[in-house]
Amino acid sequence: MDGDTAVEPQLDSFSLTFPLPYRVAFIIILAVWGWGLNLHFLHIRRIDVPSLIRYPGRSSANQPPHHHSTYRLATFLSATSSLSIVVFWLFSRRDPQRVIDYDWIPMTNLLVLAGLFAIPLRSLSVSHSGRGRLMRALRRVSIGGLAEAKDGKFGDILLADVLTSYARIFADLFVCVCMFLTRNGSATDRPDRGCGGVVMVPLIMAVPSAIRLRQCLIEYVRVRQSPYKESVGWGGQHLANAAKYSTAFPVIVLGSLLRNLSGEDRAVATGLYRGWVAACLLNSLYSFYWDVAKDWDLTLFSESRERESPDHPFGLRRRLLVHKPVVYYVVIASDLVLRCTWMLKLNTRLDRITDFEGSIFLIQFLEVFRRWVWIFFRVETEWIRSGSTGLGGDDILMNDFQGNKYEDED
Repeated sequence: MDGDTAVEPQLDSFSLTFPLPYRVAFIIILAVWGWGLNLHFLHIRRIDVPSLIRYPGRSSANQPPHHHSTYRLATFLSATSSLSIVVFWLFSRRDPQRVIDYDWIPMTNLLVLAGLFAIPLRSLSVSHSGRGRLMRALRRVSIGGLAEAKDGKFGDILLADVLTSYARIFADLFVCVCMFLTRNGSATDRPDRGCGGVVMVPLIMAVPSAIRLRQCLIEYVRVRQSPYKESVGWGGQHLANAAKYSTAFPVIVLGSLLRNLSGEDRAVATGLYRGWVAACLLNSLYSFYWDVAKDWDLTLFSESRERESPDHPFGLRRRLLVHKPVVYYVVIASDLVLRCTWMLKLNTRLDRITDFEGSIFLIQFLEVFRRWVWIFFRVETEWIRSGSTGLGGDDILMNDFQGNKYEDED
């Protein structure tokens, strides 16, 4: 069990088997597998993701689809990490001191993963062109940049949104490096999320939201400067979206203040805690509303006449390309639940459990899973908006779901 002091006072049993550097690597590799599954499923649904993100299409029908290349890269990354952790287990044998001493093995694995993403490896045929485009997009997005629509704006937005779900993982990556470089420290010791001072970890967690906020402001400025303002509006929706990302900052700041507050002033602690709860509630509900109403263009929060229209299932929309209506309802409910995992801290019995390393890892995994599901419906929405459905007689409308098209998939 996490926090088992009988094993080692400073190192919980979960970390003995699965130290923080390997947890970071696992979730990063999971993103590659998840993207491959996104591409694969949407390809089956005849949604051309590469065209939406302005990625070059295959020049020949004999070339494998894009998701095959992504799977190949994910397999290669998984193989290197699997080999590394097996070697680590053989050396450390779950002995606390050995786990701490051999921290260079998982840190070397992180360095190898970074190299596989950043360094061209044409000879290994592991998605060279895709990785190159990813690194260029990351460099552009990392400073809040946003490509023009013709150059892949949607891809930049999609990538930046994914980064917001990886904010905690990036913070843990910094913690790993900081602990490894600290004198007498170890990257595989009990994670010290105060490493580098009280500012660094919150600052790193805030960067992805700041990136998306800046992208929204760029979109607003472009709309205001557009000669077609009459047709595209005045840009208010981009300001509202920027406001949504700004709600993440109070959550991060107040949470950091609470963690570093001495137990002397209960009045201050109570005030900060209530402010943190209010900030979390605003951020979660605002983000949930935006997921459903704006990112997925569903009518659940629209006026009753539109929400209850006979042209589509209740609260959804007429054109549904991903699956049956019931799947959309399940996804809406799960998105709300996973947006509110912070509420576990409101329960005095569960509050301590959420501080265990295993629980922190599970919450990070669930957020990445939520974002993975979100991508299916966000890409579907963009495909419909672009008018590129191009499905002809296979177009999936409401009536299609009442037939036998999906009976074998239940």
